[in-house]
Amino acid sequence: MNLFDKVPSVAKDAFVAPSASVIGDVKVGGRSSIWYGCVLRGDVNGISVGSETNIQDNSLIHVAKSNLSGKVKPTIIGDRVTVGHSAVLHGCTVENEAFVGMGATLLDGVVVETNAMVAAGALVRQDTRIPSGEVWGGNPARFLRKLTDEEMKFFVESATNYSNLAQVHASENAKNFDEIEFEKVLRKKFANHNEDYDSMLGVVREVPPELVLPNTMLREKSLKPSQ
Repeated sequence: MNLFDKVPSVAKDAFVAPSASVIGDVKVGGRSSIWYGCVLRGDVNGISVGSETNIQDNSLIHVAKSNLSGKVKPTIIGDRVTVGHSAVLHGCTVENEAFVGMGATLLDGVVVETNAMVAAGALVRQDTRIPSGEVWGGNPARFLRKLTDEEMKFFVESATNYSNLAQVHASENAKNFDEIEFEKVLRKKFANHNEDYDSMLGVVREVPPELVLPNTMLREKSLKPSQ
C-alpha cells in the first residue's frame, strides 16, 4: 500500500503473503519472504529488509520518527535474517545472518550484530547492542551464553529453507480457482494407489507435474503420490 509519496519496493522474486501488509517506505530484497499476518508500516520512517530474509507470521515492524534523544530510527534488517513468529521490531537494526526468536521485542536503537541471537520472548531495551556470537534472552534481555559454530551455521540454513519454502507458497498463491479444483481431482485420483502393489504388477505411474514440488523445496527426491 502506498502512503502519500511513499511507495513500497518489493523484489520480483520476494514473497509477500496475501494477508500481510507492506505500507509506505518499505524495501524488500530478493528471495525474502513476508509471511501471513505481518505488518511492515513505513510511515514516519523507512524499513529495509535485505535478501533471503524471512519475517514470519504475525510479526510487526515499525519505525520511529524520533525518540527522547531526538534520533531518527528507521528499521534495518540485513540479509539471511530469520525473524520468528509474532516478533516486534521497532526502530532497530538486525545485521546479516542474525536470528530473532518467536515473540521477541526489540525497541528503538537496538542493534543485533551479525551471527547474534535474540531468544524467544525476550524484551530488548532501547539502545542495547547484542554482540556477534552471543545469545540474549529474558525480560529485560541479558547475556545468556555464547553461540556454538553449529548454531550460527543453522542461522544461514534457516534462512535458505524459508527462502525455498516461500517459493512454494508463492506458486500456490498464484493459482486460479480452476487450477486448484483440477489439482483436487488429480490428488483424489492418485490418493489410493499403493506403490508396492503397482510394482508387483509391473505398473509404472507418473506423478502429474502439478503435484510435484519445486526442486528447491525437495532437492533429493520428487514428491511421491500419497498412499
